[in-house]
Amino acid sequence: MQPKQKTNLTPDEYLAIERKADIKSEYYNGEMFALAGASEKHELICGNTFAAIHQLVEEKPCKVYSSNMRIWIEKSGLYTYPDISIVCGKTEFVDSKVDTLKNPVTVTEVLSDSTEKYDRSQKFKFYMSIPTLKEYILISQNKIILEQFIKDEKKDNEWILRIYDKLEDSFEIYSIKEKINLKDIYDKIEFEPNERLNR
Repeated sequence: MQPKQKTNLTPDEYLAIERKADIKSEYYNGEMFALAGASEKHELICGNTFAAIHQLVEEKPCKVYSSNMRIWIEKSGLYTYPDISIVCGKTEFVDSKVDTLKNPVTVTEVLSDSTEKYDRSQKFKFYMSIPTLKEYILISQNKIILEQFIKDEKKDNEWILRIYDKLEDSFEIYSIKEKINLKDIYDKIEFEPNERLNR
């Protein structure tokens, strides 16, 4: 997140400002934080992943949303824009504007140098507090690696980590029980010679 722009705002004041704004901002603890622009790799990975998931949910009672869909995390009060989110069943929104989601089952973030630490730590803790969330996926844009955290409801909601780091790998999106290939996620991504190696 970038430096704060507005302070001491209520959630309603934030939403009123955000819905008229030209740029997206997150909201936490009375403050708005402008979101930085994305790199080409980030945009390609997001687009590839969204397109692949969209095809997989066509015949399912699920919807996939891009980074333009805001979500609200009730326990922390955070309003944020994940790169990709999935909802299965009835979609729940904060209000009649239907632009702020409450009940994702899967959230995906494409990591960048400026957000990786936050996405792995505090933001993950916020996401974990969403009752409906079953899965958190992190995708690197600098090397071939995808990390999938799955909530095991049979083990006191312990989060299990699975790692995929080869283009030949495929993994099952837990919430929709469908597989996706890493080669599709990283389609048209060109790595620097020292980036693609996972060591």
